[in-house]
Amino acid sequence: MSKEGIRRPSVGMAMIPIMIALVIFIGGIGILKYQAELMLIFAGVVFSIYAIWCGHKWEKILTVMGEKIKTALPAILILFSIGLIIGTWMLSGTIPFFVYYGLEIIDPGYLYVLAFIVTAIVSTCVGTSWGSAGTIGVALMSIAQTMDVSLAITAGAVVSGAYFGDKLSPLSDTTNMSSLAAGSNLYEHIQHMMYTSIPSSIIAIIVFYFAGLNIESTPGQLSNIDEMLSGIDQLFNLNVLVLLPAVIVIAGSLMKKSPLIVLFSSALTAMVIAFFFQQATVAQLFTAAVEGFNVEMVTASNPGIDPTVISEAMQGLLNRGGLYSMYNATFFIFCAFFFAAAIEVSQALNVVLEKMISYLKSIGSVILASLVTGFAVINCTSNALVTYFLIKDIFGDVYKKKKLHPVNLSRSMEDSVTITEALMPWTVSGVFMATTLGVSNFEFLPWAIFNLGGFVFSLLYGFMAPYTNNFGIRKLTEDEVEEDMGSSKKVI
Repeated sequence: MSKEGIRRPSVGMAMIPIMIALVIFIGGIGILKYQAELMLIFAGVVFSIYAIWCGHKWEKILTVMGEKIKTALPAILILFSIGLIIGTWMLSGTIPFFVYYGLEIIDPGYLYVLAFIVTAIVSTCVGTSWGSAGTIGVALMSIAQTMDVSLAITAGAVVSGAYFGDKLSPLSDTTNMSSLAAGSNLYEHIQHMMYTSIPSSIIAIIVFYFAGLNIESTPGQLSNIDEMLSGIDQLFNLNVLVLLPAVIVIAGSLMKKSPLIVLFSSALTAMVIAFFFQQATVAQLFTAAVEGFNVEMVTASNPGIDPTVISEAMQGLLNRGGLYSMYNATFFIFCAFFFAAAIEVSQALNVVLEKMISYLKSIGSVILASLVTGFAVINCTSNALVTYFLIKDIFGDVYKKKKLHPVNLSRSMEDSVTITEALMPWTVSGVFMATTLGVSNFEFLPWAIFNLGGFVFSLLYGFMAPYTNNFGIRKLTEDEVEEDMGSSKKVI
């Protein structure tokens, strides 16, 4: 026990709260389907009790939680902005435009493949998985719902495409921060990630293609499409100007403008378009932004619309968005950060990780450990930036001792942190994707092929390195080793 009365737990004692938390998550959320928020609170209470037993104060847990919320404030504001975007884009006709022409030109058999490819292109352009899933992803889910095809597979394709750009785009904050944390050059980092991204994408396209072959057009399916086309045609004035909000998002991202400013500007533009082209009143504009879009907004201002085209299915498809739609996700974030603060203060995870590192011998075991650690930490913290720097602190020297270039570490961070966070229902990104796409995480998880592939291929390259002449692994050259040693001496 230290002078401050804080004891450092043994590995055995540290494993106790970790195992209890795993039981709560797997049993409570995965098997019994209890609300994830409550399970997070229960797990947080377990680690809080453990931290207090180790000599820490309850006030410290609250302080750490407050610091985490402060750092996550931009993400929370973006979360609300996406709700704002969905509501206003619906009223302006932007999302209905994508749905209408998507239904006209997309063959149901190719929907899954196109959902992956289109979302990947958009996410690469805008540099954010949330932005692409919250815009084009919502439109694709609407198309899938109308075509009566699997929403789980479509959501998996959207998530896969969304994280393709989040992982590879030079505009992505996670791509920049992971390379920065690991100490690698941004473009060398992106180039090195191609080893896992290209095969993962190829497999994703193949899987989505064959999954689409089982789709057969039925009279009911065609009837749904015709009904949706007729309804959208009557409800909205679709013209090329309704695409302006989407153009603003892409252009603003390419110019590296603040995401919040870009999203707000897009929503404001959508409100102006809705006012002039959809005959929406000022009250309806504000209602769509705050409470979400409702079909009655359009029918109220246009009595000439045939009420028979407004089916319950259409209302369920179009009535969405608004700031209020993100309140549950925001509450979830508070629960997640309570859990993250408790586990950080307890130091239980750190103790286990430090012990684990002493057993790492081969390149494969080092990469496996960093991948598993990244996945575990992001699920505990829901904060990618904190996770990146923690992984660097834990594994930076280990990678150097194996003469592994920093791009290997930054790639491991992306493959275990960036693209896996959305798969679990208790992470911030996981909640966002499930809320926005309307499909639970465990439903679309098996179909998030790209996200799963990165982890698998990173692991494969590590363990196959001795037999493949280090294919997919970049080793430090002698000059780089000497340069690094020289830099270390200067610091000392």
